[in-house]
Amino acid sequence: MDAFMVALNSVWTDSGLIVFTWGHAVMIAVGCLLMYMAFAKNFEPLLLGPIAFGCILANLPRNGFEEGVMALIGAGIKYEIFPPLIFLGVGAMTDFGPLLANPKTLLLGAAAQIGVFVALAGAMLLGFTEQQAAAIGIIGGADGPTSIYLASKLAPELLGAIAVAAYSYMSLVPLIQPPIMKLFTTQKDREIVMEQLREVSRFEKIVFPIASTIFISLLLPPITSLLGMLMLGNLFRESGVTARLADTSENALINIVTIFLATGTGLTMSADSFLNLDTLLIIALGLVAFIGGTAGGVLFGKLMCMLDGGKTNPLIGSAGVSAVPMAARVSQVVGAKANPSNFLLMHAMGPNVAGVIGTAVAAGTMLAMMSR
Repeated sequence: MDAFMVALNSVWTDSGLIVFTWGHAVMIAVGCLLMYMAFAKNFEPLLLGPIAFGCILANLPRNGFEEGVMALIGAGIKYEIFPPLIFLGVGAMTDFGPLLANPKTLLLGAAAQIGVFVALAGAMLLGFTEQQAAAIGIIGGADGPTSIYLASKLAPELLGAIAVAAYSYMSLVPLIQPPIMKLFTTQKDREIVMEQLREVSRFEKIVFPIASTIFISLLLPPITSLLGMLMLGNLFRESGVTARLADTSENALINIVTIFLATGTGLTMSADSFLNLDTLLIIALGLVAFIGGTAGGVLFGKLMCMLDGGKTNPLIGSAGVSAVPMAARVSQVVGAKANPSNFLLMHAMGPNVAGVIGTAVAAGTMLAMMSR
């Protein structure tokens, strides 16, 4: 009997229950809430689901994650392995044709990055360091992998909060953007029907990823890995002779890496690092960044509309954030409500894919500035 009690006491003292705190309980509840949002409400389930479960795992004391597969997953984020691989898959799924058919929409993708710098300024005013402010600001680009990439370089202690904010707002695009789009446009603006896009040649589609990689990477070397993998994936798609590589990149590979990236992000959401005022400020600043980016794109769309004699529907400017293709679909939905004969989806895809490049450029600019 004494031996049994000793063994039982040993099990108890070695268990996680003895060091389980209210903070762990709160974070497990947060993980369950995120899973409810992902699986019941369909808010970015492919990303928010693994993040939520990783959050739960991270708050189970004495989990032994310092070694083994969980340590390798953490290293994949720490050493910037997963975000570039995600970009490889994104590139294989991206059609730059609408952007090449209407190159001026690149400016809309650039204008939508204003939210990044608005949030950066706000974060610095609230007392965050320059590096932390830059990592927080990139949430406005609505690009999860880029947010994780920049946070892992500049503010790894804020990675969990930044990732949750970025992916949460990406999932809420259909709710957040329409009121802002309507606020800055008139009924007449929203009714504008745009001309059909020209057909883009295969030669243009192949030259674009090569030329843009060389030019932008020479200008901003810190983002070469992200941009290079994005454009390599796009070359797989457009070359016409690498269908197997394109298929692997946009399906099997991106799915596998998404599991690791999202779960690893959740593993950073420990009670010690997440339950503080900074987390609430990051979530609030993320919303400011997202609203600012949407407004910046729409307002620049209005300017473009004035300059080209009413040929541009300002609604496509809201798609300048990187939430592909969700933001473009929102432009289509809002435009179709104003004018049932309106079809803006392909026009909105131009600034939408430009936003992917724009957010990467914004991240590279911040890295270049912070490294001095």
